[in-house]
Amino acid sequence: MRELLTDLLGWWEVETPFALATVVATSASVPRRPGAVMAVNTAGEVLGNVSGGCVEGAVYDTARRVLTTGEPALETFGFSADDAFAVGLTCGGTISVFVQRIDPVTAPDFPAVAVAVAAAEPVAVATVIAGPARVGVRRGVWLDRVAGTFGTESLDAAVTEDARAMLVQGRSGQRHYGPAGERRCDTRRRDEWRCDTVTVFVQSFVPPARMLVFGAIDFARAVTRVGVFLGYHVTVCDARGVFATRRRFPEAHEVVVEWPHRYLKRTAVDPSTVICVLTHDPKFDVPLLEVALRTRAGYVGAMGSRRAHADRLTRLRDAGLTEVELARIRAPIGLDLGARTPEETAVSIAAEIIQNRRRGSGQPLSTTAGPIHRCGTGEQGIW
Repeated sequence: MRELLTDLLGWWEVETPFALATVVATSASVPRRPGAVMAVNTAGEVLGNVSGGCVEGAVYDTARRVLTTGEPALETFGFSADDAFAVGLTCGGTISVFVQRIDPVTAPDFPAVAVAVAAAEPVAVATVIAGPARVGVRRGVWLDRVAGTFGTESLDAAVTEDARAMLVQGRSGQRHYGPAGERRCDTRRRDEWRCDTVTVFVQSFVPPARMLVFGAIDFARAVTRVGVFLGYHVTVCDARGVFATRRRFPEAHEVVVEWPHRYLKRTAVDPSTVICVLTHDPKFDVPLLEVALRTRAGYVGAMGSRRAHADRLTRLRDAGLTEVELARIRAPIGLDLGARTPEETAVSIAAEIIQNRRRGSGQPLSTTAGPIHRCGTGEQGIW
């Protein structure tokens, strides 16, 4: 939902109600994960998507109905092959979509949540999507406060505790409770599943993962653009102020003029952080990599020829780095796509980052077997 916020807040500010369709469960191979959203306003305008095109038409019709009636709806779509015109997922999976009307009465927490997401403040939205009553009721959960209630103190407490745990992990998903907040498993066995079970979908919004690009060169401009496109918070850093300028890197969220290794020592790095070393100069990249390889960054890539990288490894060994630490470097940076231009090189770097993050094989899909889309923790999950 992060990429739709500006438009959604625009609808809210001019008092235009809209229906928000959220993917709340998936199975097998599906294009989008839990947390993906599509919005439809009263004028019929559409933002986002929930399936890559397979069921958008049916979800649109449901959204229009929900806008009219105000009654939330939970719909599940599965594989459809016998009838080419039937609504279903040709990929063979299943997807459950919860649709609810968003206006000041049904979702009074929406602007506060939207502001938090825009400000990169962690927040989770817990919504009742199934149960004996109060379907559609929401509770905003921050690390230090809450907004909204399910009407039962014990249920509020249980959902808040679980939502905060999921928020810390960057996870979105369903949780199941008894009417007094008793936690239940979704086994669907008759002896354990009860008609009074309350199903809550928790959608976590964590700050965007960081991409740190070191070296204010032409390749860095292209990497910055693709990093922003992929949803990273991109920082460009170089010690040379004449090159590290806002004018040269207008897409970057931050442009820092400082020695790279000094900046990296003082900045926050976690397992979702991507570090791209494009400096091309031993006096910059060796001390920088010495710091980078001892952080928790999920990806550390360095540009340069194989000869330059061999020299770099020698210098790093002399600096005391172990073979285990050195094995973390992706160098030469990027996948072998035959890239030549800065833009092509940025695509090859982005491909390697995605492959590393999603644990893909890096092979052409035409030569592989099994699910195309692997199961994960959801759109908002961290590394």
